Amino acid sequence: MNYKNTQGDIIMKTLLLLMALISFTTLHCACSSKKLKVGELAPDFALENQDGKIVKLSDLRGQKVALYFYPKDDTPGCKRQACNLRDNFAALHDAKIAIYGLSKGSRKSKQKFIENRHLNFPLLIATDDVLKTYGVNPSLRSFFLIKRHTFLIDENGIIVGIIEHVDVEHHAEQIINGFAAAA
Repeated sequence: MNYKNTQGDIIMKTLLLLMALISFTTLHCACSSKKLKVGELAPDFALENQDGKIVKLSDLRGQKVALYFYPKDDTPGCKRQACNLRDNFAALHDAKIAIYGLSKGSRKSKQKFIENRHLNFPLLIATDDVLKTYGVNPSLRSFFLIKRHTFLIDENGIIVGIIEHVDVEHHAEQIINGFAAAA
């Protein structure tokens, strides 16, 4: 028997091993986080904002809250999304909706993002546990980036809408319309 591996055999075996690893990781990630649903109580958290202040979701009861998860501070799509919310902040405020952006990163990166884009709402440093709980945790399939989703939470802490297909150019309108549809 000839047990010599050709370069092509080695490449093929490596590719098969890599595909198996990706399949396992994607399946594991999909099974390890529960998908939240409209009508459920939004999972509570206590996260640090850009200034080091702890923000608890339970402390925001009594107001409508839009939690928007975004992949990374000051990247092209995230800039457009944040600037759309900034530019439409008055309409969101008039609709009595509080906006909180969540992603991984540091206080320094959040402060710089706010400063560079003149954002008028807080950014929270998301932990792996919160990302997993909200089902937006990074996976190989998403190139290790947080899924761009927004959770609309009513005054009682109930999820009344989930925006999974975020339009970064018109996100404020999606949020306002989502709360209006839930009313």
